Amino acid sequence: MDEHQTNEGPHDPMADADRAEETLVTEGPETLAVPLAELRPALEAVLMVADQPLDQVTLASAVGYPVEEVASALRELADEYAAQGRGFDLRNVAGGWRYYTREQYAAVVEKFVLDGQQARLTQAALETLAVVAYKQPVSRARVSAVRGVNVDGVMRTLLARGLVEECGHDEETTATLYRTTSYFLERIGVTSIDELPELAPFLPEMGDLEELEESMPSTSPVAAVPTEQTDEKPTDPTGGQPPQETV
Repeated sequence: MDEHQTNEGPHDPMADADRAEETLVTEGPETLAVPLAELRPALEAVLMVADQPLDQVTLASAVGYPVEEVASALRELADEYAAQGRGFDLRNVAGGWRYYTREQYAAVVEKFVLDGQQARLTQAALETLAVVAYKQPVSRARVSAVRGVNVDGVMRTLLARGLVEECGHDEETTATLYRTTSYFLERIGVTSIDELPELAPFLPEMGDLEELEESMPSTSPVAAVPTEQTDEKPTDPTGGQPPQETV
């Protein structure tokens, strides 16, 4: 017998595939046999470069640890940062984890990032966003009826900023419907629209809006609702003359 010949028999590639599949099932798709790094430093590194909140499953897949261990480590890190009084927090917002600047240092960060320029939404945009938040899914026509002005320009601003998004069409009118986004939830610091303050009772009901629309003249639908300026400034009723400021 040749000294290089063994008694193991012919190589079976199917057996190798079965063993690989068995190993994958045992370890699971979200864990690694040998993690790439320690859990907590690995989570910190991934969260540091995240541009949006990451859920626990995504983080577990990234660092190669079980979801339960990742969830526990995230809570420990958040508690540790709070106890140490760091300039940032680790928060679970909008269904995911992300670093946020601590509130008491907001003025410092704002001065650094914006250099004194406030990039805030106008009053018109805030009012329109509130209507969408409490009446969603809602069409532009419904929002216009609530506010009493045409909101096309403001809605384009909210869409461009990622605060609202399209979510289908009305079955009866085929009008495009809009809702708030997860970025909106993140910006106001809640995880669900159910956590919004109880302001809905102060808005008219849809039935009242329908009665209002029916009572409005149908000969000139454009004139029935005044057009709000695209730059979100109210139309000047003085014919171009600057208003007198009351001291």
